[in-house]
Amino acid sequence: MVCLVDKWIDPSLKSLSYHLNGSLITFKAHEYNASIEYYWAPLLVESNSDDPVNHRLPERIVRVQAIEKHARHWTDADIIVFNTYLWWLRDEMKVLWGSFHGPDGIYKEIDMVRAYEMALNTWSEWLEFHVNRTKTQLFFMSLSPTHLRGEEWGLGTGQNCYNETDMIMEEGHWGSGSDPRLMRAVEAAVDGLKTRGVTVKILNITQLSEYRKEAHPTIYRKQWVPLTEKEISNPVSYADCAHWCLPGVPDTWNELLYAYLFHLP
Repeated sequence: MVCLVDKWIDPSLKSLSYHLNGSLITFKAHEYNASIEYYWAPLLVESNSDDPVNHRLPERIVRVQAIEKHARHWTDADIIVFNTYLWWLRDEMKVLWGSFHGPDGIYKEIDMVRAYEMALNTWSEWLEFHVNRTKTQLFFMSLSPTHLRGEEWGLGTGQNCYNETDMIMEEGHWGSGSDPRLMRAVEAAVDGLKTRGVTVKILNITQLSEYRKEAHPTIYRKQWVPLTEKEISNPVSYADCAHWCLPGVPDTWNELLYAYLFHLP
């Protein structure tokens, strides 16, 4: 989003700042008294992956009933765009009832989709009681596809988006990395909110992004952990086929958001 506006603003009239140990990044356009903020909450509710730097953990734990730690930073926004998907992709999630710091927490492994639904329920309840319905516009962006299995578009087993230069041309292509069960869970939560007088628009970016197997950074990205000699000899093994190049596909997502904000009722 910042990429769309940054070039049009004089350097002396803008700023970028970090807050809450990096969980909140704020871009300000001072002349317009406007800000764009990015808040790190990868599972939407509270989890042990909430640290914006040290979140690569062997076991992911989520507090599906706890959102206030994050949500208290959202209450005054004019526009909020929610998104949570990739961090949920596992068969089961370890759910915690209680505090990370208390002795009486109850842990249970729960089917991932059910845990996702529970988190969305907490999210929707918070929106119902804390959002200013006359001020804040709410959006939920659908899942962002991955391109990890080259056999889905005609390559051999073990291949992925590495060295891909063309789009997928098959109309309606849908990869195994996109779980429609989670999209249905979001739709159900949004429908439920509508009956309670809260409007959330879904930004469905999934299908249009499914075709773009060539738009990932692959090996051209920062490596947070030093690569092994074995990985270096086999670029497919560490190619990033989940995130996106910029400029790139996310700019189209922003154009859709722009259309919602300024051209659609």
